[in-house]
Amino acid sequence: MRYDLITPAEGRPELSPDLSLRPLDLTSDIAVIHPWYQMDYAHYWNMQHMTAIATRDFYADGASSGHLHAYMGFYQNTPAFVVECYDPADDALGKLYPVQTGDRGMHFFVGPCEQPIRHFTRDILRVVMAFVFDHLHARRVVVEPDIRNTKVHRLNAMVGFVNQAVIELPSKTAQLAFCTPEDFTNSLRG
Repeated sequence: MRYDLITPAEGRPELSPDLSLRPLDLTSDIAVIHPWYQMDYAHYWNMQHMTAIATRDFYADGASSGHLHAYMGFYQNTPAFVVECYDPADDALGKLYPVQTGDRGMHFFVGPCEQPIRHFTRDILRVVMAFVFDHLHARRVVVEPDIRNTKVHRLNAMVGFVNQAVIELPSKTAQLAFCTPEDFTNSLRG
């Protein structure tokens, strides 16, 4: 299947034009992302125990249920990150806060880089946020990273997330945070 790349930087000069996304291709992308999930720094992703087949099944089940939409992200046309978007109302998270129309849950994972690139992860998250607001039409992005993942908490704050509460999910104690389009736009100015 052929997908056109989505470049969220269009119309947003603050964003890197080298970053793009497309829907996850279960035929070709699992072989790329499965080894990423096996790396030491992937422990917060909770997929290190999964085989490539189990990883494919996870994304296939999510896609067929309509509850999870996954995207492959690229840096200069090379796979670099994964994004998962979901409706919090269809998730355990939806039982822990009052879900609003237009809420979109989001997870992102950055694959390993051969050469360090300054502000790479921040720039990826900015593009992800622009994608979720501009292309998926979210009114608010919801995240629930593990409370111990201090690196992602700092990144989330950089793009406009505001912490709401510490919550207990089945697999973790998490920091619930929200970001509106206005919060995100303001973060790009600062």
